Amino acid sequence: MQYWADLHLHSHYAMAASKDARPEQLALWARWKGLTLIGTGDFTHPGWRAELRAKLEEAGDGLWRLKPEVTQGTEPELPYAQPVRFVISGEVCTIYPKAGKTRKVHHLLLLPHLAAAERLSARLAAYGQLASNGRPVLKLDSRDLLAITLEVVPEAILIPAHIWTPHYSVLGMGSGFHHLRECYGDLTGEIHAIETGLSSDPAMNRRLSSLDDYALVSNSDAHSPAKLGREATLFAIELSFTALRKALKKPFPGLLGTIEFYPEEGKYHWDGHRTCGVCWSPRETIRAGGKCPVCGRPVTVGVLHRVELLADREKEGQPPSARPAQRLLPLTEIIAAAEGVGEGSKRVQRIYRQLLTAHGPELRILRETPLTALAETAGEKLADGVRRVRHGLLKVNPGYDGVYGEVRIYTD
Repeated sequence: MQYWADLHLHSHYAMAASKDARPEQLALWARWKGLTLIGTGDFTHPGWRAELRAKLEEAGDGLWRLKPEVTQGTEPELPYAQPVRFVISGEVCTIYPKAGKTRKVHHLLLLPHLAAAERLSARLAAYGQLASNGRPVLKLDSRDLLAITLEVVPEAILIPAHIWTPHYSVLGMGSGFHHLRECYGDLTGEIHAIETGLSSDPAMNRRLSSLDDYALVSNSDAHSPAKLGREATLFAIELSFTALRKALKKPFPGLLGTIEFYPEEGKYHWDGHRTCGVCWSPRETIRAGGKCPVCGRPVTVGVLHRVELLADREKEGQPPSARPAQRLLPLTEIIAAAEGVGEGSKRVQRIYRQLLTAHGPELRILRETPLTALAETAGEKLADGVRRVRHGLLKVNPGYDGVYGEVRIYTD
């Protein structure tokens, strides 16, 4: 069976504590999006673990589902919708000095059960305040985080998160590592998959031959349920933690490809200074010596610039680990552009529900539903918008220094 997975959901617990982000709401949004497997996020937070224990039950072989008494209202009658499973997941930030530089790296952790989350959280509590944030800050070397994780939970999966983000990632400009082995040392061989992040896509990552042996996965890094499925990874495996773990290790059996955010739309794609309104391509930054012309301080160097600095290929490589990738936009964004209204308007939400009721989950609509059928439900302009997205006929203004990029669908 093929299914889409979004493994990185995290809420910083503030979102998770809200009414709209309970496990049953996450499952509801996942069904609307067309996701079969989602991460719980925030397993290190004791409050969220209590919520998960109260609402989830084991579904077999390391995955979880809503308890029967919780499922009411979470399984709407949508064509092609699948039951949703959870994998225990969390994101942690390590901040530490190494080789004369402060390193800040985010990591995605996947675990087979809540008991493992309890044990690992108990060990990590010695390095940071786990109850203060869903993504805790640990005063711990990234290599040591990996060592502790595998010691406590040998089946655990650690994935370097959004590896190019300037301030908090393994290859971002802020952390200063040039290769994964500089970060994880003798345990680098225990890393098998890396997360591209919203501001990069597989084509950019495949310009580095040092990443050829890694699976590239894409996740939404969603801070609200509505953001689920902006990026996702396609698997054709048994629905189990064991099969997931196997698919994320060479030769990556059953890993089929990814759905990608337009990297230009990510908020750290180009260089610049948000407060000064400066947005530059890497070439412009180099010409200016990296200094903001308004305030004179160094600009924030984005993902594209960092990839250019480390790349050893002019074009994308095609190692055996390479998988297809497809760029899409959220369906609500297309509806809003077609209707000429805000994405959060009642009209957009009404049309969104009509489309789902008629044609099934969002990812199916974006990728497979015939345009003639979409036109019958929501009009010719909406169908044309989906066509333009499928073929990349868009105008994109790149994001920079924390500002999301802007995508124009109807450029005429």
